[in-house]
Amino acid sequence: MRIDGTTTRRGLMRVGAAAGLAATVPAQARAQATRGEPLRVGVMTDLSGPFAGAGSQPLFWGAEVAVEMFNERGGVDGRPVQPVTADSQSRTETAINEAERLLGQERVEVVTGIYSSAHAVPLAQRFEQARKIMWITSAIATAVVKDKNFRYVFRPTVHSEQYGEGSVSLIHEHAQAKLGMPPDKVKLAVIYEDGPYGTGVASAIEANAKSRNMPIVLKEAYSASAPDLSTLVTKLRRERPDVVYQVGYNPDITLFLRQAKSGGLRFRMLIGHGAGWSQIDRLSETFGADVNHFCNVDPAGTQMLDWTKLGPGVGDLAKAFVERFQAKHRLRDLPPHASMGFNNTWIFLNDVLTPAVKKTGGMAADALREAALAVDIPVGGTIQGYGVKFHPPGHPMAGQNERSIAVVMQFEDAKARVVWPTAIAGAPPVLPLPPGHAFALRS
Repeated sequence: MRIDGTTTRRGLMRVGAAAGLAATVPAQARAQATRGEPLRVGVMTDLSGPFAGAGSQPLFWGAEVAVEMFNERGGVDGRPVQPVTADSQSRTETAINEAERLLGQERVEVVTGIYSSAHAVPLAQRFEQARKIMWITSAIATAVVKDKNFRYVFRPTVHSEQYGEGSVSLIHEHAQAKLGMPPDKVKLAVIYEDGPYGTGVASAIEANAKSRNMPIVLKEAYSASAPDLSTLVTKLRRERPDVVYQVGYNPDITLFLRQAKSGGLRFRMLIGHGAGWSQIDRLSETFGADVNHFCNVDPAGTQMLDWTKLGPGVGDLAKAFVERFQAKHRLRDLPPHASMGFNNTWIFLNDVLTPAVKKTGGMAADALREAALAVDIPVGGTIQGYGVKFHPPGHPMAGQNERSIAVVMQFEDAKARVVWPTAIAGAPPVLPLPPGHAFALRS
């Protein structure tokens, strides 16, 4: 809202989001709150702009379900969580301004969410300076935390170095059997948006390929808002890579695929890396069967896992989440960001907020920090399959979950299945792209 009484678009978005989440506080929990103050938690995501359609919106929806279910189960001793929401509008400046509002005007002790690594890098410094908790549920660039020795920044999800490990390992492990060539003969190309997210993942791909003696014939960055990628397509055609690794959001992925198809680009496999590549419903609506058999690296959407192999009660939680989410949002397949939003918010609510409040009666940042450092969830203890244990201060990756896991998934008919790591894969990958595929190499 502006001071003159007119309503800004951001104000409408913020009010609407707040109303949506406030409605998830059930009447019983609201009545119980008279015996104790609601627990106010900041939630910052991109509800507008290009990041919304590249994963931030389902990230918010997943968090919404987590708050709803947590409050229905009584919150913390009857005290419900009251989200204080912010829309960073896919703009770093807006994210910084909204963080200042949450910390200053709203006086919250913790902000969860943060979709974009481009936002997370400057925000992490601000939260550390303010000695308030920043709980990252999405932004994956390793550079957000590496060598920063943060004490108040925590990231339960994966980081970009794990993306490079997954996408390169998949090809390395299957090159001989599936492509009929040794790994060091498979030509790789890496194209990526030039922000912290794309740069971090591209560097990880390059490092993992180098360690396996796999040649990269092209590595090139571009702006996520570039209006034309035809020159990049021409360079790829000239280098004739077997595998294209792409790191981008949604508009740039759409532009690239359209121009790649019209430009006659062919390859044996394309592997995306989270963000826009995880929005398979959107990609399938635009490209249909053309995105069948493409792969993507991200934390697993919980529906891709065998829930019977998770820890006690975790499968039941996963089932309840999926059913609730699908009832609210009619999607053919839950995007991984939906599971990320739920899972990483649930970890905070159940394993950090609850013990901190029970121990101290409040939710001061230092109490939350102490509880976060004490979290010790074994592998299989969350709905995305990974465990949680944060690297402590003094470690090069202080605040990062050391038990996070990224998987490689493969798409078919707008559904995804895990194909790496092999130990938990539902089936081996379809590799190379089958004959007749729009992007398959012609013999």
